[in-house]
Amino acid sequence: MSLATDVHRLTIALPRHEAFGLSSQLRRAAVSIPSNVAEGAARRTTREFLHFLHVARGSFAELETQLQLSRNIGYVSDTSLTPILTSVDEVGRLLNAVIMGLRRREAQRSSLPLPPDHYPLS
Repeated sequence: MSLATDVHRLTIALPRHEAFGLSSQLRRAAVSIPSNVAEGAARRTTREFLHFLHVARGSFAELETQLQLSRNIGYVSDTSLTPILTSVDEVGRLLNAVIMGLRRREAQRSSLPLPPDHYPLS
């Protein structure tokens, strides 16, 4: 959430003619990350949660690319972008850690034998 807030604040400084272009794209990508994490966490299964985490990771990659583009074009300085890119790195590490942890948990569950009441009756 704080990354999305920081990106929103950063976009205020972008040129006015980018209001419906890059600025809007940056905001959408940034908001999409915590939104997809929240939606996935509210789902019933780990598999669904993982799906939404992967969508969040896609938005994360999109945001990172757009931030670098903003710098390359000259819309934002390295000084103003560095703390946001630090947050981007942290969010990326957290997303990957949660995804890997859930994958491990799913793998452990699938390797466990099913309880007797899960086997079909003969």
